[in-house]
Amino acid sequence: MSSAFSAALSASQPAMSLFPECPEHSPNDRAPELARLCDGPRGELDERGSVDCPLPSQNASRSNAAKLVGIARLAASSPPAGSRRASPQRPEYFVLPVRSILNRCDSNRVPFEWTINPYRGCEFGCKYCFARYTHEYMELDPSEFEKRIFVKKGADAYLPQEIARKYSYESAASGGIAPEHIAIGTATDPYQPAEREYGVTRACLEELAKKEGLSISITTKSNQVLRDLDLLKRIAEKSALFVNMTISTTRSRLARLLEPRAPQPELRLNAVKQLREAGISTGVFASPLLPGITDRDGDLESVAESAHEAGAQWFTSGVLFLTPASSKVFLPFLREKFPRLAERYHQWYAKNTYAPEEYRKKISERVLRLRQKYGFDVRPWDEMKRPVGRQMQLSLDLGAG
Repeated sequence: MSSAFSAALSASQPAMSLFPECPEHSPNDRAPELARLCDGPRGELDERGSVDCPLPSQNASRSNAAKLVGIARLAASSPPAGSRRASPQRPEYFVLPVRSILNRCDSNRVPFEWTINPYRGCEFGCKYCFARYTHEYMELDPSEFEKRIFVKKGADAYLPQEIARKYSYESAASGGIAPEHIAIGTATDPYQPAEREYGVTRACLEELAKKEGLSISITTKSNQVLRDLDLLKRIAEKSALFVNMTISTTRSRLARLLEPRAPQPELRLNAVKQLREAGISTGVFASPLLPGITDRDGDLESVAESAHEAGAQWFTSGVLFLTPASSKVFLPFLREKFPRLAERYHQWYAKNTYAPEEYRKKISERVLRLRQKYGFDVRPWDEMKRPVGRQMQLSLDLGAG
């Protein structure tokens, strides 16, 4: 996955990946300021514990399950999920038993209070994916992130009671005038191939469609989101809904190299167009921006221009950040495919999670110029702080884009 709404913070702030990892779980002590966005110890089971929260290292066999705790123990004993796919290249699927799906995010660095991640692991296999750390907490190697997918089958059944018990229609961030925000797809793509078979994302959306006055965003790299257009329309009639399409490059061959099994950029752009034609508020995240790879003259500009032509209402980009888990996969890939950049990345990231501040500032200024050029003046994270009528559609008065 590309890594969800924090990259949509204002261009003047330090560029970040879409959803930074959770520092209280992170093996990386160098970034304590990162927001806790993973399925944390207070989430996805109940207030008592950490059953759906990963724990670090490598391949635990089922025979060792009794020695493990929390999510690692659950993962080691998770039964295989039946699959219609016969390809030997397909991932292994497992049913991860959970008793919760709505995960609390206690951080003032991001514009949402709750996350929903229907899966653990993502088949798209993006080389730079920050969320690989979540497999370490299940005692799995980060390289297995796209090979062993855990399905939270049936977790949608807990949504009604969780919203009734946990969710507030008067968020502190808005001064009590707007509802709390639910971000779907912060750690894994909710529309990865597994969704075609297991439908956990759609099941969650069906429950959310029954509610009024919610605030919801979906972040994805997949045109499969169009399958649920009927549900998205129903949700948008009664709640605030934002769809963020991640498009890191418009170069199809490069996209295939960086994001091996994600839908091609033109398919995502077409999805943006169809979502907008259907009246769904939609924007583009050109994240992460990879120094020396997707930052050449014209690259970011091409994504912005294509997003504008597709009718996107907002546009942003955040520079790659590397944590130990993602470095284990990305840096060997970089040395093989982009050897001329290996030394530069070593200098920038060996002792730091982020690229140098000066570079990030230049990218922020570049993004700001593109927003101004194409009229990307909508800021959904601001709209999330506005009142949502319980009986009426949130009107952003955004124009035709």
